[in-house]
Amino acid sequence: MSAIKERRERERAQRHQLIITAARELAEAEGWEAVTTRRLAERVEYSQPVLYSHFSGKDAIVRAVSIDGFGELAAHLGRARSATPEPGQALHAVCRAYLEFATERPALYQAMFVMPTDVKFAHAETPPQLRAAFDEFVSCFRPDNARRELFAEVIWSALHGVAVLSDSGRIPPDTQDERLDFLIARLADTPS
Repeated sequence: MSAIKERRERERAQRHQLIITAARELAEAEGWEAVTTRRLAERVEYSQPVLYSHFSGKDAIVRAVSIDGFGELAAHLGRARSATPEPGQALHAVCRAYLEFATERPALYQAMFVMPTDVKFAHAETPPQLRAAFDEFVSCFRPDNARRELFAEVIWSALHGVAVLSDSGRIPPDTQDERLDFLIARLADTPS
């Protein structure tokens, strides 16, 4: 590959990431309603046609933001799990890290889990970033537990409910630890 072609590909990848980052920043500051191709083009200082050469529209941008978010979530959960010296505490640490992630990055969390997207869950086409985040939950259960993926799904589902209900004010955020302790006590040491 020629040096010029390599440089162009690097520049294209940088522009692509710049658009994703700008969309996230704008969504976190003003909400997803504020994320339009016109506003993004202004923010990244490229024309709308350049934006459309990377993404077919807002849905494609949200999808890219979502996949980026799953990569971040996987790393965040992995750090929490690795920092826990006692294996029995890994699930608690991962669950707490998940809720922190949802609280600290509400617009990103919306892109990942609330907004319509064509990102496939539990499917052959599931992006590796999403699988890596899910695997952090799975790894909190004993390897000999034949139902560890089921437990991981139930934990993830419950945490998602807690995150969304807390964010919307439907349940009080000040009892988050009690909910987390209750959930983990019911599933942490469940035999296979």
